[in-house]
Amino acid sequence: MNLHQFRFVQEAARRNLNLTEAAKALHTSQPGVSKAIIEFEEELGIEVFARHGKRLKRITEPGAQVLKSIDIILREVGNLKRIGEQYSLQDSGTLSIASTHTQARYVLPTPIAKLRETFPKVNISLHQGSPDQVAKMLIDEVAEIGIATESLADYAELVTLPCYEWQHVLVMPKDHKLAKVSEVTLQDLAGEPLVSYHPTFTGRTKIDAAFAAKKLEPRMAIEAIDSDVIKTYVRAGLGVGIVAEMAVSADEKDLIVKPAGHLFGKNTARVAFKRSAYLRNFIYNFTELISPRLTRDLVSKALSGYSDDFSL
Repeated sequence: MNLHQFRFVQEAARRNLNLTEAAKALHTSQPGVSKAIIEFEEELGIEVFARHGKRLKRITEPGAQVLKSIDIILREVGNLKRIGEQYSLQDSGTLSIASTHTQARYVLPTPIAKLRETFPKVNISLHQGSPDQVAKMLIDEVAEIGIATESLADYAELVTLPCYEWQHVLVMPKDHKLAKVSEVTLQDLAGEPLVSYHPTFTGRTKIDAAFAAKKLEPRMAIEAIDSDVIKTYVRAGLGVGIVAEMAVSADEKDLIVKPAGHLFGKNTARVAFKRSAYLRNFIYNFTELISPRLTRDLVSKALSGYSDDFSL
């Protein structure tokens, strides 16, 4: 057996047993993938996949155990490559980051700039997506570190650490009737058209839960994934905006900004890594630039399975 066979079996499972899609992802032919899997099964003496004719139908019970072992083997092969890169190219390479738009736009620019000052030969590959897409990019090893508010802690394949807390804020034009209200209530907001995030982004679940707890139905006039888009529509008079506090700067003088933590509670942004991943030195440096609490010692303990409460 060999690494090519491991990769073919793993990719077939990832692509819902579609060998044509697996072959495309691996830049090879479908018959080649099929042949390699059959040879692998013959060498093992078991079927990894149950078949109907030539089509793969499901993963067998022993096949599920084989796939777990393959995942470990290929993860460690990836770690070996990263160890080699670390010691052959001490201060260079590529850092792949997966994040939501809000984190990429408002949180990451400063730590990325500081990392580049310290490690000028390190290139940054920034991937943006929904929280679930961020998690998948980490699991598939497209990215080495991920940052998002929603979903990351739901994946057993990932190690996640709380990074910082934040709250939502309300944004509205200066002439809006709620601009002069000292403390806006959920009842006030339920009577207004609202402009906020898509349900899977940037703490939107907390917003929906707060209204539901008061048995109120908010009127979400516009949903978006981009805070700048939300503010644009607020400026156009289409509703009261609800955005993350880090998405509003002091120089936006045309908008009234009101804290909404008392309405929707606090949110926790988290960083995540694939479990048992090997991190290069500059990645540890980067985590501490995101948040001083994310020291090398804390991240290493979490990755090694150290049992502790890493909460903020």
